[in-house]
Amino acid sequence: MNTKTMKAHPSNAPVSRPWLLNKRNLALSSLALALVAFAEASRADDDDFLRRRAPELPSPMCDSLDVSATNRLSLHVYAAGVQIYQWSGTNWVFIAPDAMLFADPCHYGQVGTHYAGPTWEANDGSKVVGARLKGCAPDRGAIPWLLLGATPLSDYGRFARLTYIQRVNTVGGTAPAEPGAFVGDEARVPYTAEYYFYRATKP
Repeated sequence: MNTKTMKAHPSNAPVSRPWLLNKRNLALSSLALALVAFAEASRADDDDFLRRRAPELPSPMCDSLDVSATNRLSLHVYAAGVQIYQWSGTNWVFIAPDAMLFADPCHYGQVGTHYAGPTWEANDGSKVVGARLKGCAPDRGAIPWLLLGATPLSDYGRFARLTYIQRVNTVGGTAPAEPGAFVGDEARVPYTAEYYFYRATKP
């Protein structure tokens, strides 16, 4: 008896379609990227919304720091650094701040620096100088909250066309309680704060 080898009919044989598999993987990858982009965009929108909310001021103690409705909040940053003092022989004299400015409350994403003037300088090179107008001290263990008039030193960038600056939610930064060891002795006291920058509303 002859045994015949049965051959599979071509129509029953499995067909390899690598192009179809690659197309499906590409579609899944595109979907995943779209979902990530959507999540990042939503987070950015949330962060932008939070940055554009004016600070809550303790009332009535800090009512004088409020900015009029003819100005709008332009930028909100978080500072971490030191307040520099120098011993005069009788007391500590404030010299300047030295801090980094961040977009994130956990101090990630540096957007600029803060130094003598007082001056704020953004990564894009724009600068603004502030002059104290009002102050309040809701926490005696921290430097005061301030309202400052702004004088921009640039015609473009983050710190251009500013009108006011608020320093709020301060922690630390006060002059040492102990006298200096000698005249000219320097103390660099750690501090954190939040700065709110305003521009005039468009007519």
